[in-house]
Amino acid sequence: MDATLRSPWFRLIARLNAELVHATNDFYRERGVAPVLMPITVNSVSSPMGLGSDSLPVRVDLFGQPTYLADSMQFQLEFMLRMGLSGAYYIMPTFRGEDPDSSHLNQFFHSEAEVPGGLDDVMRLVEGYVTTLCARLVASPMAEKIRSVAGGLDHVTDLAGRDRFPEVTFEEACTLVGPDGLEDRGAGAPTITRAGEQHLIERFGGVVWLSRMPRQTVPFYQATGADGTARCADLLLGLGEVAGCGERHTTREATEQALHEHDVDPAQYEWYLRMKDRAPLRTAGFGLGLERFLAWLLRHHDIRDMHLMPRLKGEPTWM
Repeated sequence: MDATLRSPWFRLIARLNAELVHATNDFYRERGVAPVLMPITVNSVSSPMGLGSDSLPVRVDLFGQPTYLADSMQFQLEFMLRMGLSGAYYIMPTFRGEDPDSSHLNQFFHSEAEVPGGLDDVMRLVEGYVTTLCARLVASPMAEKIRSVAGGLDHVTDLAGRDRFPEVTFEEACTLVGPDGLEDRGAGAPTITRAGEQHLIERFGGVVWLSRMPRQTVPFYQATGADGTARCADLLLGLGEVAGCGERHTTREATEQALHEHDVDPAQYEWYLRMKDRAPLRTAGFGLGLERFLAWLLRHHDIRDMHLMPRLKGEPTWM
């Protein structure tokens, strides 16, 4: 703690976090997207629900009732749209059970939003969000400090000035990265490795959408396109995936079929299925990890240095 209190690095992180929250609120207010208040526990987890996923839920006992710390509030954001909101967002902690490393945290801050529409709509929303964050930071009093730490601001001004980001499909990416950029996690289709993501980021000038993944390698709730691939996309930047987005199944029938294909017990998601049945709605959403965005911003290569008050699995906390 004493070292953190004296550290110029962590003072910068604190100020950057504040600016990101202010910029996020301003961005959504201008677009009529509503902030929503969410609990930190869920009964139905979302992120580990792909056959090849390496993400683990965090189960806790809450007053004698088994539940989970939030790995995402995507399902709840979908519910909030059915309250008549034109869009919903929040920033809050997210919890995962896997071990932390230089690009993964078991507890991180998640900027999530859900809006009516499809994949293209949410991809444009993410692009607008990221370019807005970059423009705000370039114009902020912290710009010179960011320049000093990152060794320049070109990467930030570049994104701030873009309207669209390049896109590569999963099928195209497999050819570009080759066998060394792929791995088999037992989902019936390969996934792109971290090294493969870095190859794509470099090839496309620092940022790229990776889209149309095999549906069996992504969580069950991602809608399926006419070509049989998932209606989802990951924004690759810096350490790798900084934001993930996708279109959701509209109906109960489509969601039940996806649960079956992913070998997921539908009993865990009965309330979610009921919602789709009683209030079908086409929506899409995304989640952006603030620490990964900060790591890209500062050109830093260890995400564990982005927390003022770390909560790393297996390590004691001092606050």
